[in-house]
Amino acid sequence: MELFVDQFLNLEIMRQALPLLLRGLGMTLLLCLAVIPLGLVGGLAVALVCRSRWRAVRWPAFALIDFFRAVPPLVLLIFIYAGLPFAGIRPSPFVAVCIAFLLNTSSYYGEIYRAGIESIGRGQWEAARSTGLNGFQTLAWVIVPQAVRNVLPDLISNTVEVVKLTSIASVVAMPELLYSADMARSLTYNPSPIVLAAGIYLALLWPCVRLLSRMEHKVAR
Repeated sequence: MELFVDQFLNLEIMRQALPLLLRGLGMTLLLCLAVIPLGLVGGLAVALVCRSRWRAVRWPAFALIDFFRAVPPLVLLIFIYAGLPFAGIRPSPFVAVCIAFLLNTSSYYGEIYRAGIESIGRGQWEAARSTGLNGFQTLAWVIVPQAVRNVLPDLISNTVEVVKLTSIASVVAMPELLYSADMARSLTYNPSPIVLAAGIYLALLWPCVRLLSRMEHKVAR
């Protein structure tokens, strides 16, 4: 037991590693503030394109959604960070992560939005248009708010996954939480910083998970 505590729960090593991990946490939060809004806005755009009346627009959008949902995010990130330089484009780690997450998460958010929009009855569209609203106003003020409310648990669930997925940014040497914890582990030759990072992720995401659970119970009633 003492060996386990010394190897995985060494409080002194955790105390020493905490400042480095907090800096990494700050970068993780900054990354979340960038990629989550990008994914939400991009997903809404994807959902609207997928509902286009023109097949020439709609079917390529479906193909791209399937492609980016099928490609592992890690592979996509490495391709953007290490592959684009061969085309003369050299994105920074932060930009590479933002692009990769925009392509990946907007595909998932787009499907969620599309399901929400399609859950709104045709009568809502007709009632809104009968009040004098044009198509864009109907969509922005009537349909999208109801659609978001209908799929809010799914949006929150996907957002939690996005936050967890930010840990892959460590592969492009971006100093987020996991990268910082691994640096501390390599300096101390002890896995305790990784355990501390897991605890920070848990403290960050557990309230969101509980909120999601309560919302799902309310929807099920």
